[in-house]
Parts: sequence; C-alpha cells; structure tokens
Amino acid sequence: MADSEWSGCCAPTLADIEALAEAARAALPEPFSTAAEGVVLRVEDLADDATLEALGIDDPFELTGLYDGIPLTQKSVMDVAQQPDAIWLFRAAILDEWMARGDVTLDALVTHVFVHELAHHLGWSDADIARIDRWWE
Repeated sequence: MADSEWSGCCAPTLADIEALAEAARAALPEPFSTAAEGVVLRVEDLADDATLEALGIDDPFELTGLYDGIPLTQKSVMDVAQQPDAIWLFRAAILDEWMARGDVTLDALVTHVFVHELAHHLGWSDADIARIDRWWE
C-alpha cells in the first residue's frame, strides 16, 4: 500500500471498539440479549495496575476483556448491588492480539471478547466456555 493510501488512517478509537461491542450485543439471540441488557460496557486502553495485580497478570496486553460483577447464577433477589455488572474491553490489548493473529477481522475479535465476558456474567467458567468456543484453534 502506498504511503498516500494510509493518509488519514488512524487506529480504531475507544468509541470504535465500543460500537463494535454494542453491535455484537444487538445481534445476540434470546435469552442472551435480555441477559446482556443490564451489563454496562466499558472500554479502556489497558487494564489498570490494580486490576492486573489482582488477577496476577504482569503484561497488560494479555488481558483483552474482563467481567466485573456477580454472575447471574450466584445472584439473589435479596442482594443489593454495590455497582452495576460490567464488561471491560481493553482496546490496546485487543488491537495487539488482532495484529498478532492476522487471521480474524477486528469485529469478530471484539465480538469474541465481548461474548466471552458475557458468558462469565451468565455464570460460565473459562472451562465451560472453552468446551464450546475453540477460539485458539
């Protein structure tokens, strides 16, 4: 690609990643779409140091997404929410994985990360998710 063809091109912004995730949410079938309605979506460049430390992660580029909340399978109607359930997407880590892979579109990767974190909201473990989502293959 000639230099002039790259003129005006920029990396996807936080808002771009959020729009891709919101499109993924809008495309969910029932009953997942209803479950996803109450989850707040947050997009940052990278996870903060406290989050990384709590998860035992040294490299912030290893964390593309995070579910922060109480899974639906553990909630009670008697629970008083301290904060809304949230799915965090980390733009720089997602872009890093997207470039490293080179075999998937950005919207597919954002959808994958969003759905993976939504599965945690539904009460699925990483092992549960891995049985049906063979993403790494």
